[in-house]
Amino acid sequence: MLNVLIHEEDTILQAMRTFDASGRKTAFIVDEDNKLLAAVSEGDVRRFILSGGDLNEPVSKIANYKPRSLKEDERDDARDFLRRHNIQGLPIVDDEGRVIDTIFWSENNLTKQSNISAPVVMMAGGKGTRLYPYTRILPKPLIPVGDKPISELIMDSFAEYGINKMFMIVNHKKGMIKSYYGETPKPYDIEFVDEDAPLGTGGGLSLLRGKVNETFILTNCDILIEEDYSKIYEHHKKEGNMITMVCSLRNFQIAYGVVEFGEHGNIIDMKEKPEFSFFTNTGIYIVEPEVIDYIKDGEVIGFPDIINRLKDDDKKVGVYPINENTWMDMGQLDELSKMESRLRGK
Repeated sequence: MLNVLIHEEDTILQAMRTFDASGRKTAFIVDEDNKLLAAVSEGDVRRFILSGGDLNEPVSKIANYKPRSLKEDERDDARDFLRRHNIQGLPIVDDEGRVIDTIFWSENNLTKQSNISAPVVMMAGGKGTRLYPYTRILPKPLIPVGDKPISELIMDSFAEYGINKMFMIVNHKKGMIKSYYGETPKPYDIEFVDEDAPLGTGGGLSLLRGKVNETFILTNCDILIEEDYSKIYEHHKKEGNMITMVCSLRNFQIAYGVVEFGEHGNIIDMKEKPEFSFFTNTGIYIVEPEVIDYIKDGEVIGFPDIINRLKDDDKKVGVYPINENTWMDMGQLDELSKMESRLRGK
């Protein structure tokens, strides 16, 4: 049984770490005798974060104290039960209500039900200097992770949701990128947009003027997330955002003892290898087409600066938080090998 059991006194942050460690989207709260008390999902946590909640609050504050469960002799019904109630995970309990096993949606190979009609725009024009010397030969979008380039893995993940239109804004070594994608037919259409001069992480969107007139998904060419894109899209529409930024929790531990001292060198506080948690931008967004109007033709600008322009114009910009374990970033050498090992283990 996966380690998805937590206790009422655990914090919401600890619950998120349980999601990451287990690779599951649901955890179950039990008492000291392992009796089922409640359940908490990523969705519960996400709603709490978006309401401005403190991750150090006890998980009991957001838990569902009427969790669904099945007995051991009902295990064969678990697949239909998960689908019928649209839940990610299910505990199997004994006659005393103790959790003896868990069954999860992903273990049943259930297929994705939601489709998205939005096109995907991939920013693929950078030089990938952080991945040198790999990018001395190959453009970053073609660096292989396993048996496919990272850009193809990303587009394949969107295609699973029925998306069949991709735009790639290309510049550095664009001939190699076009040549690769021209060799083998894909189950989606790719339109290349030439960025003749570097325009930053946002300026290239001006080249889509007249080409994209609907809500689109914007992604870097080195980011892969294991999330339900349809839920992100639905959240964006429900909130009425002009831009929704997908943000990931990051846990970072300082490798040294941290000392805080006062005016005369008196030690005020010491913390041994403290750990910090924060949300960071993954480089994936849901974007309304009107955003393109905030960019001048040929303007060099970063996408965060475009976001600030919208905020200054009182346009709504929001976030969609995800867990650290669902975000894979190939933009750095140490993360590249981790991503390859993780995908190989699938």
